[in-house]
Amino acid sequence: MADTHKQGTPPAPQKKVFGEGGGLGKETPGQAARSKGETLPSGAPAGVPAAINTIAMVGAKGGMGRLFAARSRAVGIEVRELGRPLTPADIQAAVTGAELVLVSVPVYATAEVTGLLAPHLAAPQILADVGSVKTLPIAAMVEGYPGPVVGTHPLFGPEPAADDGLRVAVMDGRPGVAGWATELVAAWCRRVGFAPFASTAEEHDRAAAYVQGLNFVTTVAYLASQTADDAVAKYLTPSFARRLTAAEKLITKDAALFTALFEANPYSHEVVRNYRNFLNIAAGGDIDLLVRRAEAWWSAKTEKKDNP
Repeated sequence: MADTHKQGTPPAPQKKVFGEGGGLGKETPGQAARSKGETLPSGAPAGVPAAINTIAMVGAKGGMGRLFAARSRAVGIEVRELGRPLTPADIQAAVTGAELVLVSVPVYATAEVTGLLAPHLAAPQILADVGSVKTLPIAAMVEGYPGPVVGTHPLFGPEPAADDGLRVAVMDGRPGVAGWATELVAAWCRRVGFAPFASTAEEHDRAAAYVQGLNFVTTVAYLASQTADDAVAKYLTPSFARRLTAAEKLITKDAALFTALFEANPYSHEVVRNYRNFLNIAAGGDIDLLVRRAEAWWSAKTEKKDNP
C-alpha cells in the first residue's frame, strides 16, 4: 500500500483521549510545560518530565520503527537509534537521558531485548513496545524492568494511507501503578499525529485474535481446502478473484508474521474453537441464523429480526 502521508509532515493532532501533555520544539520539558500552562500527568512522581522529548528506539530500521522515528523527528523530538548487536556501551549511550525507550521488535524477541536494556534503565524512564500482541510482551517487560511499562499497538502499517485512522491502542503495563507514564506516551502519540485510545492487554488481544488471527487462519484454511487446479479455475467469479487478490500478500508474503502473531496471542485457539461452532451451525443447515448475526456488522435491525 502506498504511503500517501509525508512522513516528515504529520497531520493535525487528532482528538485527545488521554490527559493533556506534550511540549514543542526544543524547549526543555519544564519550559514547555510552563509556557503552555501544563502540569505533570496525574500521579506522576518527582522527576517526571511534562513531555517526551528524547526517545531511544530499538528497531528503528524496521518498517514501524522508521515511521515512528521520522514523525518524532519532524516535531523536534530527538531519536537515538539502537540496532543489532545491542552492546552495553551502545545501549548506555542511547538510553541516558531518554524519557522513553521504545522497543519495535518481533514479539518473540521482547523478553530478550528487555533483558539487555533493563540494567541501563531506571524509573521514571518509560519502557514501551510497539506490537500486534500485548499480553506476553507486556508481561516480559514488567518482569524484566521494575520501572514504568506501557504497551502500544498502531492499528496501521508502516506505510499508512491518507484515510487510515492512525489509531494507536495504548495500555498500562502495571494497571493502577503508573498511569502517568501511559498519559505521557499517549501525549507523544498525539504530538506526532496519531490518535491514541486507552486499552488493556486482555481486551486488545481478544480483539486482535479475531481481527488479525482468525482472519488469517480462516483465509489459509479456506484456500487450502481446495486445490487450485483447472477444474476450479474456470469457474472463478469476479468476487472470488477479488478475494484471492486480497489474500495474496497475506499468504505469500506475510504468512510468517501472522503465524507468529497467532502463536503468541493467548486467545487465538479460543476464537478458532468458537468459529468452529459456527461452522457446525452452517453444517446443520441453519444459514439464516448466521446471516442474521453477520448482518449486525452493517445493520442495527439485526436484534429485531432475531426477536420478531
